[in-house]
Amino acid sequence: MIDLHTHTTFSDGELIPAELVRRLEVLGYEAVCISDHADSSSLDFIVPRIVKVAEDLNSFQKVKVIPGIELTHVPPSMISSLIKDAKKLGAKIVVVHGESIVEPVAPGTNRAAIEAGADILAHPGLITLEEAKLAAKKGVFLEISARKGHCLTNGHVVRIAKESGAKLVLNSDAHSPEDLMSRSFAEKIAIGAGLSSNALDMLLENARSLITRVL
Repeated sequence: MIDLHTHTTFSDGELIPAELVRRLEVLGYEAVCISDHADSSSLDFIVPRIVKVAEDLNSFQKVKVIPGIELTHVPPSMISSLIKDAKKLGAKIVVVHGESIVEPVAPGTNRAAIEAGADILAHPGLITLEEAKLAAKKGVFLEISARKGHCLTNGHVVRIAKESGAKLVLNSDAHSPEDLMSRSFAEKIAIGAGLSSNALDMLLENARSLITRVL
């Protein structure tokens, strides 16, 4: 199992990174990205600390820890520069909080994130076919979410991804221990989103290809 969108006490998660990774190790995970929420006020504080803890944990734990960040509710016009800043600070995977139907994300966020080359567009809600085609062209992965609320549009995201050729990843968007996915639960999320019963292997392979690209 791989999860490329998780949160810790660096933002609004309940677990410190060490406990998050240990719990995932027990669940048999091979990799995780710590991608706490940030904007321009906190980016330079959070990213270096995630980078440091990833280096520490990778020396002792079996789970590969990838430093990342989730740009959240930032104005679309700021997304491009913040992605560049995050990468300079050491974030290997930049997630952008997409236009979920359950939060007041600014219109235009999905397109701005794709145009700027985010690695993952998280829970992109009612993303358009045109935007998804651009994501496919630019190598931006669209997220199927296990998170309550954000998951309401998983079926739409899968359908648009199939039409456009955009690649999908399945993430928990975990904020608490209860949010962490077992393999069996992840399979149910994929099936519920309209994918085949063996689609989880495809989603995991997509995650591996992204990890290979950024490391």
